[in-house]
Amino acid sequence: MKQVNNAPIDLNQGVAEYLRKKVTLLREEQTAGQALDSLRGQELGEKIVYFYVVDKDNKLVGVMPVRRLLMSPLERPIAEIMERKVISISDKASLFEASEMMLERRLMAIPVVNPSNELLGIVDITLFSAETANIAHKEEIDNVFQLIGVHVSLGRTISSWQSFWGRFPWLLCNIGGGLICALIISYHQSLIDLVTLLVFFIPVVLALSESVGMQSMTLTLQALPHSEHSRALMSKFVWRELMPAILLGLSSGATIGIFSYLWKRQADVSLVLGGSIALSIVISCLIGVIIPGAIRAFRADPKISSGPIVLAVADVATLLALFNIAVWILG
Repeated sequence: MKQVNNAPIDLNQGVAEYLRKKVTLLREEQTAGQALDSLRGQELGEKIVYFYVVDKDNKLVGVMPVRRLLMSPLERPIAEIMERKVISISDKASLFEASEMMLERRLMAIPVVNPSNELLGIVDITLFSAETANIAHKEEIDNVFQLIGVHVSLGRTISSWQSFWGRFPWLLCNIGGGLICALIISYHQSLIDLVTLLVFFIPVVLALSESVGMQSMTLTLQALPHSEHSRALMSKFVWRELMPAILLGLSSGATIGIFSYLWKRQADVSLVLGGSIALSIVISCLIGVIIPGAIRAFRADPKISSGPIVLAVADVATLLALFNIAVWILG
């Protein structure tokens, strides 16, 4: 395996050039006791990250979590306690592909296999930092993954034209959202003529919902790159953000409602403003969580596309909430 310092490396090279072939293996036919006995007879060193399980033909069939191995009955077969879902990479892949996979899945090492699924070796995190041979603290692990992110970013070489087309279609969401908002306001022109106080607070209502939507989106994006998209994960994000959003909505709605009442003494309009702000903030929070997850599910880049879509959808939802509540309460 080549030695690499912290300088950017050529990510176009194949992973085969960076293999660490000395890997501690477990056999599928072993029991937990036999596996532990075999490990005691080996010099494991300090770079052991995962134990990989192979069959009699040296084909990769699983990965063994260390804790699970230590806690299992000695007579239990390895085949029953190993994790069969193994993330591996082809020996024909580039180092760039391996780096992206390590960053996305938060893996300390990736097994490299040939077309027959035979284990050839691993590419591990020490490739990116010579100082991580014995990582003990979470902060050090996070720093190394940030370093991998730098390498991956430097490895992406795209033209200005590609950058334009990667971003402009998503900005059309903002343009479309703005036009829809204009149509919504135009549709309620008669209501606005009667209740001009609503017009004064439209920028405030939109700004609050956009801010909460972007905050929720940012928190979701921080977790998504290191996790697989799943319904259970998205449900967890939604429930985590829902209660803060309700509290933010109620407090912001009450603040604006009280201010508008003290200013113009129109209780019904103040109720409309407070209620629409509370509702729009909760809706925007859910939008900020759901949209990045939905984009990730379709294999698009949520970092680029989520912002414009969240803003556009939040604006439309906010104005719909504002005017529908106004029509309901004011008639």
